[in-house]
Amino acid sequence: MATKSIPMTKAAPVALPELEAFLKPYAHLFEREPTRRSVERYLTGLFTDLGHKTCDTIAQTVAGTSTQRLHHMLADAEWDSGSLDELRVRRQAAESPEAGILILDDTGQVKQGRCSVGVARQYSGTLGKVGNCQVIVTAEYMADALDSSTPLHWPVAARLYLPESWANDAERRRKAHVPEDLSFRQKPQIALDLVKRARDWGVGFRYVVADAGYGDSTGFVAGLEELPVLYVCGVESTFGVRKPEEVQAAEAAPPPKYKGNGRPPLPRPAPLYKAKEIAETLEDKAWQTVTWREGTKGSLSKQFAAVRMHWGKGNPALDGPKVSSMATGPEGWLLLERPLPGEDGDCKWYYSNLPADTSLERLVALAHARWVIEQFYREAKGECGFDNYQGRSWHGLHRHLALSMLSYTFLMQQRAGDSRQPEGGFSPPQASS
Repeated sequence: MATKSIPMTKAAPVALPELEAFLKPYAHLFEREPTRRSVERYLTGLFTDLGHKTCDTIAQTVAGTSTQRLHHMLADAEWDSGSLDELRVRRQAAESPEAGILILDDTGQVKQGRCSVGVARQYSGTLGKVGNCQVIVTAEYMADALDSSTPLHWPVAARLYLPESWANDAERRRKAHVPEDLSFRQKPQIALDLVKRARDWGVGFRYVVADAGYGDSTGFVAGLEELPVLYVCGVESTFGVRKPEEVQAAEAAPPPKYKGNGRPPLPRPAPLYKAKEIAETLEDKAWQTVTWREGTKGSLSKQFAAVRMHWGKGNPALDGPKVSSMATGPEGWLLLERPLPGEDGDCKWYYSNLPADTSLERLVALAHARWVIEQFYREAKGECGFDNYQGRSWHGLHRHLALSMLSYTFLMQQRAGDSRQPEGGFSPPQASS
C-alpha cells in the first residue's frame, strides 16, 4: 500500500484525525466508551510498523492503553464482530460498482500447540504443505476492472475452518468458546455461506471466482448455480465432465429394463472424462495465446482452449465419500490452460457456467482474477496484523479478524485519497482541549 505506517515512537495517546472520523459511523456498535477507546487504540497499533502486532506489543508501543484493556476488548467486552463486518461491508458496497466479482480463498496461519481454536496439522496453501495452523476462509470484493493493475477491492468476510477433530471434541469446543450450534463444514460449504452472506449484505457481485480447493467440489458449484450466480472456478486435472452430445444421447436412450427384482435400475449417464483427458485430445489449432493483463515483469500470457461440457462426478475429499458418479450438471465451459510453446509451467483447468457466447478472453480474465485476494493476504498480514492473533477463543479470533479487515478498509480509503491524506503519511494527532 502507498499509505505509510506510523513509526513506533510516534503512536500518540490521542486518535489520528482521519481514524477518528472513519470510526464515527461504527461507534454505536460499541456501547461502552472504554471499549470504543480500546478499539481505536488497537487499530492504531495495527497501523504501526511493528513486526508482530499483538495485544502485548501494541500496548508497549501505543500510549493510552494496556495489554489487559486490549485483551478485555477482544475477549470479554460486549460487541458483535458480525455486526461490525456487516456495517463495514454495507458502507463499502454502497460506494462500489454493482456488477463486481466475489473472490473466495483461504489462508493458513501458523500456530504452536493445540489449544488455539481450530489449530491442527492440516494442509495450508500459504505454507505449501501440511503444518500446524489455523485456516481462514475469506471472501473479497473486486470491481470488474480486470485489465487494471489497481482495481478497487476490499474484504467482505472471514471465517475459521473448524477441522472435524475439533468439531467433534466437546471439551476443546467448550474451552475455545466455539458456538454450540456450529457443526463441521467443509471449506467449500463455508465459502458458499460467505457468498450468501455477501448477497444478504448488499454486495453487488455478478461473478464468483475460486481455486480448485472449491471448484473441484460439485456440491459447491451446484450451490452457486442454485443461487444463481455465474462463476469461474479452478478444478483438478481429475475433475469429471461429460460431453454435451453424449449427455443428449443418454437422456434420449430408453431406460434399462426392470426385471422385477430389487430397485428399478437408474438410467445410465453419459461417459465420464477427466479434465486432463479432454485437454489431451485437443488439436493444436484449438489452443489460442491469450494475454490477460500486464504484470510487474511484463505481459501475462499462456495458451488456452475452451470446450462446452457438463460437470460430472465430484471430489470425495470435498463432497464426501458417497459422492455420486451418476451426477450430470448443466452445460458450461471447461477452460484449459498450458504454458506457451518452449516455456516451462503447469497445466491448469477451470470450470465455468458462463453463457455459451462468452469470449475466451473473458473466461481467461475472470479465471485469473484471484491475484487480488492474494494481494489482500500479503497486505493485510504485513500491514494490519491479520495473522497475528495470539488468543485461543472463537469469538476473540473473529473479533481480531473483523478489526483487521476494518483497518485494511481504512488504509484502502487512505490510499485512494478519500480522506485527503497529506503527503508523507497521516495528519498529526490533535490533543484534546
